[in-house]
Amino acid sequence: MKKIFWLLLLLVSGAWQGVCREPVTSQHELPPHPRLLLPRGGEGRLLLRIGQDSLWTLLHTAILEESDRMAALPPVAYRVEGRRLLATSREALRRILFLAYSCRMTGRDEYARRAETEMLAAAAFPDWNPGHFLDVAEMVLGMAIGYDWLYDRLSPSSRRTIAAAIVKKGLEPAREEKNSWFYSAANNWNQVCNAGLTYGALAVFERDPILATALIDKAVETVPLAMKEYAPDGAYPEGPGYWDYGTSFNVLLLDALERCFGSDFGLSEMPGFLATGAYSQHMVTPAGNLFCYADCEPRLGFSPTPFWFYTRTKDPALLLPQKPALENDREKRFLENRLLPLALLWGAGAGAILTTPEEPENRFWIGQGSNPVCTMRTSWSDPDALFVGFKAGSPSVNHAHMDAGSFYLEADGIRWALDLGMEPYHGVEQAGVDLWNKSQESQRWDVFRLNNFAHNTLTFNGRKQRVAGYCRIDSCETAPGRMYAVSDLTPVCPPWVKESVRAVAMADNACAVVEDRVTTGERFTRMRWNMMTEADTITELGDHVYLLEKGAKRLYLRIQTPVGIEVYRRPASPVNSYDSENPGISMFGFEAELPLDTTVRFTVFLMPGQMADCSSWTQIL
Repeated sequence: MKKIFWLLLLLVSGAWQGVCREPVTSQHELPPHPRLLLPRGGEGRLLLRIGQDSLWTLLHTAILEESDRMAALPPVAYRVEGRRLLATSREALRRILFLAYSCRMTGRDEYARRAETEMLAAAAFPDWNPGHFLDVAEMVLGMAIGYDWLYDRLSPSSRRTIAAAIVKKGLEPAREEKNSWFYSAANNWNQVCNAGLTYGALAVFERDPILATALIDKAVETVPLAMKEYAPDGAYPEGPGYWDYGTSFNVLLLDALERCFGSDFGLSEMPGFLATGAYSQHMVTPAGNLFCYADCEPRLGFSPTPFWFYTRTKDPALLLPQKPALENDREKRFLENRLLPLALLWGAGAGAILTTPEEPENRFWIGQGSNPVCTMRTSWSDPDALFVGFKAGSPSVNHAHMDAGSFYLEADGIRWALDLGMEPYHGVEQAGVDLWNKSQESQRWDVFRLNNFAHNTLTFNGRKQRVAGYCRIDSCETAPGRMYAVSDLTPVCPPWVKESVRAVAMADNACAVVEDRVTTGERFTRMRWNMMTEADTITELGDHVYLLEKGAKRLYLRIQTPVGIEVYRRPASPVNSYDSENPGISMFGFEAELPLDTTVRFTVFLMPGQMADCSSWTQIL
């Protein structure tokens, strides 16, 4: 089945490339500056649209106020942390974009002068750290937008200095083989680097049209390697956190191509790409958390990226998670998003009314691809609604964890079964961990948050999941009141486990059910069923029934087992000195010695609020 899926995907992708591929030429005449994102004269229309929605007005005002605050700060300084200049590049991008936006929307020259100071400071850096090319890409993006948007307000000497820096520190290093591996990457590096370089090339196109053309043409040629990963349904294999990163730069690239060449060369028509806006929406839980898997933070916050998909689909339901993310952010953390003004360009600019989004029709969503995932919910409007997530996939995917078979459960605003999220890279790298080696014996899998021991899945004989394994979502049911998904997890299990199949269900819109069917061979097998939870207390009520509590909220958990089990509960304490703390999180589950050469079924019922009769859900598999 897996081979057939990838063969079909290859055929579809190959057919797409044959139809849509065409080169960019250096003779193309580009629009005058400003030519990127917001064309000359577009400010008045955008201001009119902003004024028609109170949340757009709030966002616009907050950006202006943040730009005023930036005026008192010294410009960014060259500071490499470990192997990265990335934090500096991102802050430079944020400041330049905010200030340039504020200048264009108000006409106030002081914003341009402050952005000019920021760009000249970055231009004076010894380099933009091409050894970690994401740093270059994000710096080039900021410098390109600032140069393009403020072109008429920059002094001639500043224009020359900034343009020279874009070429010498940004575009030319991309032509060196040691820096350009990202062109062959099927992940966010491809998307981010191609977008940043394309913006730089378009901004200074007249300075070196041959170099600029080569980089733009290379981007159109190679970004499909990353965009193929959205097929067939829009699921992003690196998780919802990296979805926002890779996809935001991908749509930046498409926007620039469309504006400057009148076409995105068919890239947006690649299988699954326009559907990925819905993926980002379905990954947000009723309480505003994320169905967090792979390297991902538990909360994403307000994001400009879904608004680009609104410009293409005009689907107001795509805006639904963004409204509470903005309204509930009392600390205005949304101002940390370096691409924030794009929400106004793509959202308000397209006529989106953020104050009155619509609800999606579907409460069940499934995406296959290289890291399949599924979500189910009882409501889009109730923040206390029941939400269940389930993922299959493979640890071999970029930024993936050993989390095949993991499930997520939220009810009454509580994460009863959760994912710990990503382990910050810098501390692990400083400890000497070979974090980016994804081989079976890599130190990467010793990191507590990354291996299967700290995920809501099964472990056999204390073994780690097999990195090379891949698990599809093999079947599902989408009917209201009877939603479930099934995955054969055998490919990631030790070889002596003949079969391990898991079903995760939302039963009668009232509870979650996790059912496992395991077939052993002639070798001793000890199984561990694990769940990470933020419950404060766990009380045994008898007959394998447990009460989980957090504040006044309750979850009843019942284990149906044909063999004896040993139930455990312990803090999710770090294993290694470099592991992050996990305050308030416990590991809860059970272990069982399985009979030889036998098929055994375990069913766990998770019932928010009160005990429920889920007896009809004992044989999903």
